Amino acid sequence: MFLSGFHGHQAAVVRGPKQPFLMETIRVDPPKKMEVRIKILYTSICHTDLSAWKGENEAQRAYPRILGHEAVGLVESVGEGVTDLKTGDHVIPIFNGECGHCPYCTTKTTNLCQTYRVNPFKSVMENDGKCRFSTKDGEPIFHFLNTSTFTEYSVLDSACVVKIDPNSPLKKMSLLSCGVSTGVGAAWNVANVQAGSSVAIFGLGALGLAASEGARARGASKIIGVDINPGKFDKGKEMGMTHFVNPKDISKPVHQRIREMTGGGVDYSIECAGNVEVLREAFLSTHDGWGKTVVGKSQLPELAKACMNGVVNLDGFITHELPFEKINEAFELLGDGKALRCLLHV
Repeated sequence: MFLSGFHGHQAAVVRGPKQPFLMETIRVDPPKKMEVRIKILYTSICHTDLSAWKGENEAQRAYPRILGHEAVGLVESVGEGVTDLKTGDHVIPIFNGECGHCPYCTTKTTNLCQTYRVNPFKSVMENDGKCRFSTKDGEPIFHFLNTSTFTEYSVLDSACVVKIDPNSPLKKMSLLSCGVSTGVGAAWNVANVQAGSSVAIFGLGALGLAASEGARARGASKIIGVDINPGKFDKGKEMGMTHFVNPKDISKPVHQRIREMTGGGVDYSIECAGNVEVLREAFLSTHDGWGKTVVGKSQLPELAKACMNGVVNLDGFITHELPFEKINEAFELLGDGKALRCLLHV
């Protein structure tokens, strides 16, 4: 059995909350039915990885584990029954998979697949409830968010892999796995921002900047960025923001200030800070409702095309690039607020 596994591959393994990543030589099993094994080319780090690494939610802990969910790679091999992907395809892994045929996937009202929806509690493969990673001694290594990209090779359900144009700029495409697609998707799909409209974006991390880029691409006339860190405003301007509000600089609630600036409230507000208080302000700032979502598998090819054609600009998101073995340094940059996205070359 040992011989059937791919072994001798490097992965960044975390063995406990806040433990440094260890570069370990691991074994990666072949893909089983409806699974694919991919070679990771580039992977980037998101705040979701940061909070998983800290182990903030005890119920979501599983160790040893391979984190990571933003990446771009090549299909190395496919398991039985996989027809839409083949060896050599350029792909993006996504944590919010779509099987395409369950009642959830066939309805327009949700983008959460019954089986492959994002699930932070899941740490094994859907097929048999087992891991495809193991140490040299045969100890299982758990999966993360349907993806696990901090490794040279990963095995994913084919429902969680999207094929992209091989001519697309691969480095930037890793950002579509999560942050950028979530932000742009919030502007395009959920809010469905219209030309000439006004938008308020709360929280100017990668997600908020992507939402701004999405709103700018749609022709919004006024995009208000809200953040307590004024250092983020220059980056916001680059992504199309026209006005800024720093909650610490004003004596009145943010929503009042935004209502004054827009004659009664924005058409859309998008909450990207992940904070209940902020959500309340976002809700009160609008005429029209708020939304934040994850783009599913079916919308990604359209988004990738928009990036290739320059409709959506990904240039400003990658602030640092490091070799894979410097992953601990990359986490430090993100944790200290010094990086938007740090790209790791695997």
